[in-house]
Parts: sequence; structure tokens; C-alpha cells
Amino acid sequence: MQFMLSLFTPEAPFENMPEDRARERFGAYMAYRAALVEAGAFVEGARLRPVADATTVRISTEGQTQVLDGPYAETKEQLGGYFLIDVADLDTAISWAARCPAASEGIVEVRPVWPVPVRA
Repeated sequence: MQFMLSLFTPEAPFENMPEDRARERFGAYMAYRAALVEAGAFVEGARLRPVADATTVRISTEGQTQVLDGPYAETKEQLGGYFLIDVADLDTAISWAARCPAASEGIVEVRPVWPVPVRA
């Protein structure tokens, strides 16, 4: 069963992080990814660009497309990346979420993925 691990962390503390701490943090995420790969649980994952680079699109009730700079909501923690994993059950997904470096910096949301059928 696939689960999306959405990583929500404060963006501001990392903007001016010393280089040695940034390397350490990056290394922790790469070690986590390697553990997922070794366990056969890794499907994909990515780090997102800063929230300042976000664009929000919505359709108004009048059917007009609205394009806004920035994130959908102003929050203390931003969606900074994700891991898509394939594991046996929710308990296993929660166990992997607890091992993610983001869990100690912010939160990791665990959500089951609904498969979308592909028609030939």
C-alpha cells in the first residue's frame, strides 16, 4: 500500500543555516532515503523549492482563473518535500514517518494514496 509522507518544517531557520549544519541536515535526509531504498519501500521523493517560489491557482465562482504569488495559506510550517513509500500497512508507514528527519524539525503527515486506474 502506498503512503505519502508530507514533510512540513519551518522554512526560516534554514535560510541562514551554517554550511556545516546544512551538510549534516542534507546527509540525514540522504541516509533516510537510502534506508527506504534498502528496505524496498522507496517509490519517489523530492525537496520543494522555497514557499516564496510558489504560485497558487484557483477558479473563482465566476469561472475566472486566479493566479496568486506565494503559498495557499500562511503557516508556521511549510510543505518542504515528500516521500512516496510502498509498505504493508499504516503502522509501518507511521514507523517510517517517525524516522524521518522532518519529524524532529516539524511534522510528517502520513496519508494513504488512492490508486488511480490507468486505462489502456
